[in-house]
Amino acid sequence: MSLPPLVEPAPELTRDEVNRYSRHLIIPDVGMAGQKRLKNAKVLVVGAGGLGSPALLYLAAAGVGTLGVIDFDVVDESNLQRQIIHRQSSLGKPKVESAAETVREINPLIDVVVHDTALDRDNIMDIFSGYDLIVDGTDNFATRYMVNDAAVLLGKPYVWGSIYRFDGQASVFWAEHGPCYRCLYPEPPPPGMVPSCAEGGVLGVLCASIGSIQVNEAIKLLTGIGEPLVGRLMVYDALEMTYRSVKVRKDPECPLCGKNPTQTELLEDYEAFCGAVSDEAAEAVKDSTISVHDLKAMQDRDDDIFLVDVREPNEHEIVAIPGATLIPKGEFLNGSALERLPQDKKIVLHCKSGVRSAEALAVVKNAGFGDAVHVGGGVLAWVNQIDPSLPSY
Repeated sequence: MSLPPLVEPAPELTRDEVNRYSRHLIIPDVGMAGQKRLKNAKVLVVGAGGLGSPALLYLAAAGVGTLGVIDFDVVDESNLQRQIIHRQSSLGKPKVESAAETVREINPLIDVVVHDTALDRDNIMDIFSGYDLIVDGTDNFATRYMVNDAAVLLGKPYVWGSIYRFDGQASVFWAEHGPCYRCLYPEPPPPGMVPSCAEGGVLGVLCASIGSIQVNEAIKLLTGIGEPLVGRLMVYDALEMTYRSVKVRKDPECPLCGKNPTQTELLEDYEAFCGAVSDEAAEAVKDSTISVHDLKAMQDRDDDIFLVDVREPNEHEIVAIPGATLIPKGEFLNGSALERLPQDKKIVLHCKSGVRSAEALAVVKNAGFGDAVHVGGGVLAWVNQIDPSLPSY
């Protein structure tokens, strides 16, 4: 459906702006009025990572007058494969600073607003209230639900995108004209069911494909042209090179945007709502979590342990804790791993950060291995605290 322009036009374009945006100005659907709307627009990009990078670049190039970016992370070498707004010289810098520097090089005629902080329940409403449109480049469910809830409560539209390996999705959520994210996904997936990009990987160029779609939708909303992805989910398969559109209907029983909403404010704890780990895993790790220093001491003492890496084979190939046997988490969940565990040794499980190993630990303990433990922090902690010479990912 066509929607009215989200913002009013700015009074005028300068001569420099006319020169810069001339290819927009000669498009009848955009023209002078559309470009003035872009100049007058205030857009916030949540996350300066895989999706945020192309989104920021193209929003800046398009002439969005005020461009905000929020992120609390610093640039790491593993980011550079897909987060194209950052450079080798940016390693160790806050992502928002690195992104702002690149954006200003692309277009010095716009204002860049930096929010070097984690988005949370205490600041999200205040930050969002200063913008016309939100572009969501987050990569975890807790933040996605919080972004959605804040946007609905403030009456603001936002453009959503998601990527994993070779697959991408995009949509526009605007409760005033269609469904919200909770209409599409009323509940988050069970903990550990959907791997993150850090666990499963992502094709770098997929970020550009989905990020550019997000910018295209943002421009349509701001200028009032075309038919935005309101009420539609765009699904992209990069391997098959296929796009398909799925209708998403507004849920009349949605607790947030339905006919009789029961949620009228932000949740108290979005991490708890999404569940970092299942209840079974949370119970299993009580008094059964060791540090990487504990593990190193066990190895130095030559304790009789059986160390298991529950990550995927490609992750184990990148970096492995010495002495670990690879048995992916899926084999614990389907039960096939249990026959490989020795009865006469202490079982020690680890993964990348500790989430997957906690889930595997619950299975192992339920199978009767009462003294089994897992390594808090996993490979990341081992590399950072024990052996920095090993590669990270």
